[in-house]
Amino acid sequence: MSHGMHSRISGTNRVPGYGPGQSRRVSRTAFSGPHPKALFDKFSILPFVACVYSLIVSHLLDFFSQSAAPRSAATGDEGRLDSRLFWPALAAISVTLAVQNRSRLVLPPNIKCLAAYLAFAGASVLWAFSPDHSFLRYLQQLMIVVSIVLPAMLASRNADMMRALFFCFAFALILNLYFVYGGSVAMAIYGRKGLQIIGYEGYFNGKNYLGECAAPAILLSLHEVLQPGWGRRAFGALGVVIAGLLVNLSDSKTAFGLALVSPILAWLTLLVRKATRLSPAMILLSVPICWIVASHVSNFGFERLSYFLYHDSTLTGRTIIWNFSESEIAMRPLLGWGYQSFWLVPNSPAYAEAPGFVKLMPNSHNGYYDTELELGYAGLAFLLIFILATLHGVGRVAERDPRRAQLVLSLALFVILWNFFESIWMRGFEFLWVMFVIVAAEIARYWRPLPPGTAAPGSRRQKLASPDPSAGARMPLGLT
Repeated sequence: MSHGMHSRISGTNRVPGYGPGQSRRVSRTAFSGPHPKALFDKFSILPFVACVYSLIVSHLLDFFSQSAAPRSAATGDEGRLDSRLFWPALAAISVTLAVQNRSRLVLPPNIKCLAAYLAFAGASVLWAFSPDHSFLRYLQQLMIVVSIVLPAMLASRNADMMRALFFCFAFALILNLYFVYGGSVAMAIYGRKGLQIIGYEGYFNGKNYLGECAAPAILLSLHEVLQPGWGRRAFGALGVVIAGLLVNLSDSKTAFGLALVSPILAWLTLLVRKATRLSPAMILLSVPICWIVASHVSNFGFERLSYFLYHDSTLTGRTIIWNFSESEIAMRPLLGWGYQSFWLVPNSPAYAEAPGFVKLMPNSHNGYYDTELELGYAGLAFLLIFILATLHGVGRVAERDPRRAQLVLSLALFVILWNFFESIWMRGFEFLWVMFVIVAAEIARYWRPLPPGTAAPGSRRQKLASPDPSAGARMPLGLT
């Protein structure tokens, strides 16, 4: 048998560099990364469709709808006809595929943590302030997570969900560029200055949404620039330019700042991980711990930081909302008011007790406060465990594909940090939440270990073990 052929002897793959009688049995199920030219299979297309709907279709329907009220930022508008049809259909397809392929379905630890977080949110319906609203909103959230996670866990290892995510955001960028060129702007009244343009909206219902869309697109586009192939790099570079332009036109300072901070923090985390072999979760967990200690010692808290950066200690009124949320959390600290059962429900304390403009708020503008408000300290613990398990899984990704680890960690950090300023965690079908679930599923696909003796792609060990290209040796099935 020639040295350049795949060899199979009793189900065993011959590893390059091993002579006759030295074959090693390797796992065909270990996930080492997608094929460079692969994109979809019948499973991975479902998370892509979920992203397209939440990022593009639902917002376009809002934009063109003249009679219906815009989608609620807090609930995803579970009563709207399109969402009542789309998510049940997508969830039904996902569950059907999962049942048909149940022998292949494996749930890694971070997905199990997500399931526990979701289950606790469902249980909170029992003690919710408004059980009817809580149940309907939970049911929609259950369908959203199922529609993404189950097919992602069944997808072929060659399916590239991150590139599919890039195409989704790239198409959204092009559409938004058209709407911005058409004059879709956000207006506000500023005292004697009267009505002023405060930023462009694109097809979204608010300029912050445009920044929220364009900032992750920068991260996805930068990843494409680093991939082989001039066409792919050129498309990625174009995405960086358009996304950067839209972030600037949206005048979303938070999106711009996090688009810079997230990849730098991800790079430093992976650098420290490589040097120390510590889990990315432990490295990143040390950051807020150090901040809490330093702020208590120096009395330099978040309000002072906000004034230093924005000359506004309330962060455009957010600290007023957070103070009210803290007072309501203290009323039900352990289990909270029930999933999605505080804001925008009839007779809520938010209407009766909230000061001034806070009565009109759809959420706390902070995902962690909202988690405590709705699910108590217990729910926050479930959320943090899910986040830490996902960050820990990035270490497995780094062993196989360092560039992909940089991407998924950057996107995860963007959402984690964004939730300090907006409320995204398990909130309707907000597209950043949908993106985070897809990223968590992508990380989970790398959880299975590489076969014994297999080096990570691009590592020094792999280069030393690689056979002479002139011999025509090829990687066997199971190690690609």
